[in-house]
Amino acid sequence: MNSGSIDRKPRLLIVDDEPFNLEILSEHLQDADYEVITAEDGEAAWDLLATDRAFDAILLDRMMPRMDGMALLARLKQQPELMQVPVIMQTAVGAAENVREGLTAGAYYYLIKPFQRDMLLAIVSAAVDFYREKRRLEQQLVAQAGNYGQLINAEFEFRSLEEARQLTLVLSHACPEPQRVALGLSELLVNAVEHGNLGIRYGEKTRLLQLGRWQDEIESRLSHPDYAGRRVRVQFQRGESAITIVITDQGAGFDWRPFLEFSPERAFDPHGRGISMARMLSFDQIEYQGEGNTVVARVSLAGA
Repeated sequence: MNSGSIDRKPRLLIVDDEPFNLEILSEHLQDADYEVITAEDGEAAWDLLATDRAFDAILLDRMMPRMDGMALLARLKQQPELMQVPVIMQTAVGAAENVREGLTAGAYYYLIKPFQRDMLLAIVSAAVDFYREKRRLEQQLVAQAGNYGQLINAEFEFRSLEEARQLTLVLSHACPEPQRVALGLSELLVNAVEHGNLGIRYGEKTRLLQLGRWQDEIESRLSHPDYAGRRVRVQFQRGESAITIVITDQGAGFDWRPFLEFSPERAFDPHGRGISMARMLSFDQIEYQGEGNTVVARVSLAGA
């Protein structure tokens, strides 16, 4: 993957045929310490990407001359080195059918024009963080490869996001396709901490991300007496045909059903994709039980 180091300043490609939009977006994002490259339409962006592919996210206008956003998105998804780079689709059209078309094509982040600066930065940060976390996990999976394929039955407990990361690496290595499993497993383990044990609700996380205070709130609640004693319990079992991972938190539960599919209504939020993406990309089956405190994820061993 020709994407450069994840330790460097994040690089963004902005594709928009309106010079004013390019100027405003560039100003906001450069002020937030992003390196910004611009292209005036899809054709120019495609020419640029032929020699420079080291981007952490692409902000893509939907309506453009020569090559529009949907056509460029289709090309991106056909390129192994570009297909995983998150695309943030800019659109003045908020109709559900237009958003659904983009989601189906692989644009999991959306901005409605005219946009607010705080929401722009929250969406871009979410996309970049998602991509960098994916690459970081892939690198750590290679660096920390171990003989976990012999793991049959095991139980674990953890409480923090860093402990969730370490457990992700162990359990992913115990599965036949570690890189496939890792990102989805990480999402489920993080959800168990932040939304489960620490009780951060969906709307509250949206607000914290816009304010840039999500990480601070996590650390604050981990040390708070109401939450400090809570643990996430994880059970791992290797059967003849599948690996089953059961994750149980000590929170109040939630209605998981709207999150199994990634709906257009949440496309404009800086989060809310984890469960649906874990279900689509990482596991062969995800099933929530009880009040939503327990999630069962399965990985097929067929052909492994």
